[in-house]
Amino acid sequence: MAFRCLIERNLRSIPFASCPYKIGSTCARESQYYITPSSLLAQSGVPVSYFSTNFCPLQRDCENGLTYRPISSFSVQKQSPAPYEPLLVKWQHIRFFSNKSVTLRADDGVTRFYLDQPDPKVVALRIREDKKPKKFKKSRNAKRSELRFYRLKAKKKMKSLNPEVRIRYKLEKAKRKEEWLIEKLRKYDNPALRTEDPADDPEILTEEEKFYLKRTGEKKKNYVPVGVRGVFGGVVLNMHLHWKKHETLKVICKPCKPGQVDEHANELARLSKGIVIDIKANNTILMYRGKNYVQPEVMSPTETLSKRQALEKYRFEQSLDHTSQFIEKLEKELEEYHNHVALYKKGKEIARETSEVVVSDTLLSSEESHN
Repeated sequence: MAFRCLIERNLRSIPFASCPYKIGSTCARESQYYITPSSLLAQSGVPVSYFSTNFCPLQRDCENGLTYRPISSFSVQKQSPAPYEPLLVKWQHIRFFSNKSVTLRADDGVTRFYLDQPDPKVVALRIREDKKPKKFKKSRNAKRSELRFYRLKAKKKMKSLNPEVRIRYKLEKAKRKEEWLIEKLRKYDNPALRTEDPADDPEILTEEEKFYLKRTGEKKKNYVPVGVRGVFGGVVLNMHLHWKKHETLKVICKPCKPGQVDEHANELARLSKGIVIDIKANNTILMYRGKNYVQPEVMSPTETLSKRQALEKYRFEQSLDHTSQFIEKLEKELEEYHNHVALYKKGKEIARETSEVVVSDTLLSSEESHN
């Protein structure tokens, strides 16, 4: 709007005689000059190519009315920049606010901006976007009231007099947590990286060599610990640093679940390209670096987890184990409650049947006594 007012104000201030363009015409007013926005911009030193191609001088014809002539047919003489040129450049980006093209027209001696019809594809796209359901953003009080409602609902279930309602609420909550933990642990397991490299040629050791390496490995004190984080990049890095001066190595897994030592041994052999010699009962793994061992440039494999990620994975696994145990406990309690209810109903039915039998016997005895 400011740009338009600036053009119109300067158009009114410049007389026709000062216009540098003279347009030939069959009209009676042949010698009169006509001022147009394009001539004004060219006179001020602003390149006309910044704007739409519709900025061109107008020729007034008595028969045909207003006609456009391309600006390339006129010689433009660049003069010293006008004082309003910085403002023109400042408001230039307004032209690109819309998809419509801007045209300057002269109606009754007044130059005005006109917007042509936009592209129908763009209009259809905008209509489609407007029809999309807008996301309703809740206020803070609405969120608080919703959370308060859910808390009261959970509190009501926890304080219910029916044991089945309490057990089922805990069971649903535990199952939701179990699903969430499984989804979290899924990002730490990448089976594509666990495939064995076919180019690796494992060395074959004889029984004598294995016995010798086992004896020498037991005597040495150097070891690498594997803690709660399990096997990650730092463990493999320590193994390669030990193998720089030692052929054999002890890997102590502590704490370790039953059967987890074999998994650690296979994983370490795959990542370090070493050979497992023996697995002891005290969760100790003896490993041999190999006959043709060469220390790799990257001693910590890129496919392994970092120290922080390994700890997060351990915490999620521990939480998943406890949640699974809690779910089993709740399912057992629910089953016991159902059995108790079934026994109670069965005992009630038996008591009712016995009472009916007793009543019928008493009635029969009373009738016999009257007879």
